Order: sequence, then structure tokens, then C-alpha cells
Amino acid sequence: MKRDYFSHASKEAHRKNQENAAQRCIALVDARYLAWLAQHAQTKSKHESVNRQGLSQFLGDALSQAGMDLEVQRIYWYSEDPETLDVDGQIVRRVLSHDEDGGVSLLKSIGQDLSRLAEHSACGHVLLASDDERLLTVIDNAQLTGMSVHILADDAARNMPKLHQTDPGWGRLLSQADRRVVVQPKALAEILQGVTAREVNATPEDPEIIRQTMTEVIQAWWAEEPEDKREELRDELHINRGIPQEVDRQLLLRMRHRLTRALSLPEKKMLREIFRAVAFETLSADSLQMPGTQPAVPSMEEPH
Repeated sequence: MKRDYFSHASKEAHRKNQENAAQRCIALVDARYLAWLAQHAQTKSKHESVNRQGLSQFLGDALSQAGMDLEVQRIYWYSEDPETLDVDGQIVRRVLSHDEDGGVSLLKSIGQDLSRLAEHSACGHVLLASDDERLLTVIDNAQLTGMSVHILADDAARNMPKLHQTDPGWGRLLSQADRRVVVQPKALAEILQGVTAREVNATPEDPEIIRQTMTEVIQAWWAEEPEDKREELRDELHINRGIPQEVDRQLLLRMRHRLTRALSLPEKKMLREIFRAVAFETLSADSLQMPGTQPAVPSMEEPH
């Protein structure tokens, strides 16, 4: 008789780990290609002036604008120039100059990393910043494992029929992408130049207005759900303590459309707290009128 040595808890942990991996996004970035994208908005681009501090947030925002609620967990940065800047969550891969080998070492390095990520199911999404058509086969192989491969592009990707005519190779590569993530060269150039705080002079948003907006969005979504579905969700909240991923994604998408921007991490936490309060009917009027206070929630909390 075959024995099952795995407890229900361990199976559940394994399932959740697989689900979390499916929502991870790794970025594979060709520094030379990224500089080319940014050059659309400037006359000069010196590699030594490249600043990668705000790159992860920039790519995450670009994914959000493309309709995907994903955070970039890690960036692999492929560069032919010496890199002296150490940035958390970014791994530098040194490759030969394109003039030396025509980009073969870059192609091999990105191809190997993409294949390993797919082989080990390390993440569900890869954001690729490269225009090398020779990556088509390795991208296709990765997608056949279930991985989604998205490609960073400029405005030319918005008119694919024209692109297929003017640049067939680039068009073929972009056609292979699960999602084409379009970025504005000017914004990218500012990030690479270290201009990461353009919002400093902007009028700050009132946190209480954001909280009230979240409450309206969540209550409207909750009212649309049938009663049996609400009961299922309450039961799941009791058992797992966390919000189901599909519900989380729907609410984040609605908030992004309402605010026309992605939520920050503290705002995402607030959204989830308000959802629990709405689900368990513990949301009080006072919690919405007192800035800085936390909405009432059940005693259960997600582990830190």
C-alpha cells in the first residue's frame, strides 16, 4: 500500500508556492537596447550616466499600464560596459561588445537565463527588453512550458501592420510576445538619468480620499457578487486568511482604472484590509472619516 507522507498543510504550502511563482515576474534587460529606446527622447546617451535605481518601479508601472498587476521581482542587466552601481534585486551579466561578436554572447546569456527560468518554473512571467530576432526560438520554447513572455517596446508596437512592413524582423519578435509593453522614451530617459522623483512637485493625493475611493470600488464589486459567492469568499478568508488571488487582481485592476495609476504597496495593503472589513461587515463610518486610522478588520491577520 502506498503511503502518503505529505500532510495537508505541506500540500497546501506547495500549492501556494506554485501559485506565487506563477505571479512572479523577472526582467531580462539588454542595456544596449534600453539605451536605444531612451535615445528617442535625447540627442546623447552615455552609458556611464545610466542610473538603474528607479528601473524596477518603472518596469512595474509599465506592466500595470499594459493591464498586468505584476511586480518585478528581479532584473538581470546585460551590459557590455563595466557596471559600478550595485542595486538591490538587480543582477549584472557582463557580455562582449556588440561590435566584437555581433551580439552572440548577449544572445547566449539571455537565452540560457530564459531557458533556466522556464525549465524550473521559477516564475510565470518574464519581461524581455531586447530586439534580437534570434531569441524567437528560445521565447517560443519558454512559452510552451506555460511561461508568459512580454516584450518591452516603443510606440511603433501600437501599429503592428505598419511595423511588419517597415521592420519585419522586429515585427516578428513582437508578434511572439504574450503582451507588448509600450514605454515612453522620454520617461525612460529620465529614469536612466536618475530623475526618479518627478512627482515631488505634484500635488500629493489625500490618503483619506484614496481610502474612500477604495471603499466605494470594493463595495460596488461586493454588491455585484451573488450571495452564495460571498459566503464562499468569507469561508475562504477564514481558512486562508488571505484574499483569493483572482479577487485581488480584479480589485487592483478596478482601482488602477479608477485612479489611472497603479497602487503603491501600502495602498495595496489598505485595499486588502478594507476588502476583509467589507466582507465581514465590520467597516464602520468612523473608520472612513478618521485619516490615518486603520479600518476595522477581523482579528485574523496575514502573517508578516
